[in-house]
Amino acid sequence: MTKSALMSSARPLTYTAPDGYLLAGHCWMHARAQAPVVIINPATSVVSRYYARFAAYLNLHGYHVMTYDYRGIGGSRHGSLRDLRAGWLDWGELDFEAALLEAKRRFPDSQVHAVGHSVGGVLIGLAPSNHLISRVFTMGAQHAYWPDYLGSQRWAMRLRWHVVMPALTKLFGYFPGKRLGWLEDTPAGVVQDWVAPAPDFVDTYLVSSEHRGFRGSRQLTLAQCDDLRRRFAQMTAPTLAFSITDDPYGTVPAIERLLANFSGSQTSHLRLAPDDIGVNQIGHFGFFHGRFEQTLWPIALHWLQHGQVKGPFRTHLVLT
Repeated sequence: MTKSALMSSARPLTYTAPDGYLLAGHCWMHARAQAPVVIINPATSVVSRYYARFAAYLNLHGYHVMTYDYRGIGGSRHGSLRDLRAGWLDWGELDFEAALLEAKRRFPDSQVHAVGHSVGGVLIGLAPSNHLISRVFTMGAQHAYWPDYLGSQRWAMRLRWHVVMPALTKLFGYFPGKRLGWLEDTPAGVVQDWVAPAPDFVDTYLVSSEHRGFRGSRQLTLAQCDDLRRRFAQMTAPTLAFSITDDPYGTVPAIERLLANFSGSQTSHLRLAPDDIGVNQIGHFGFFHGRFEQTLWPIALHWLQHGQVKGPFRTHLVLT
């Protein structure tokens, strides 16, 4: 089935964030009203359409599924990005928060699960209502702390994402990723957050004499940073973090660095190599491609259904 056909089977979705910003996405409705609902958080500057096949797969196996675009991306882009002040904090505490509240409004009797790809897993910790979540699955979730990048690609990635990207953003007022074929066009605040150097995601925003190298999109006081840490800690849903050995972003240190923030959640880390399923390459984005419907997607499905890692892959759990 083509992606267009998959999208036509979903209902267009619009709702407003707490600050009034209009967000857009799609919803795959299940016949059973009380079926659980899964919210899919995209990676940085990836349009939600990319996850349509995976969303339809979950819907076929018993779920309502919501996908959506963050402000400034895809269907949630309104006007010039030069005029949009938005960073990862806004995507989490406003946009994902709005998705959570919309899921509870539409499906009041349903459990809410969350799937987070890359920064989408980080944003789960930022939503004030993340205590509503019953189960979490993440793929390659980390916050782009460059020393954690895969060693063989680290310096090339640092040049691309931490030198070229911010330089172009300064020139254009936003990152023109679409014309480069790298990402969607991206708000400047998101780029500022991406290139911020702090090993702790929250400390990226901390205003203090120890953080004079601050480059994030917003500056927060120590009390505000403590509040963000409490948000991460209040998310008590069991979490399975999935990572791939050929993902240059999702290395073991990167995955574990993020998981440490979810101190209230029982977390597990499942790490596979492409050879484990008989392929040569998966990478940071491959998991959501339809060719892995029979091999990788059942891992996520079984976790969302039962909170367990399925079958032989249990031996690949990383001890934390």
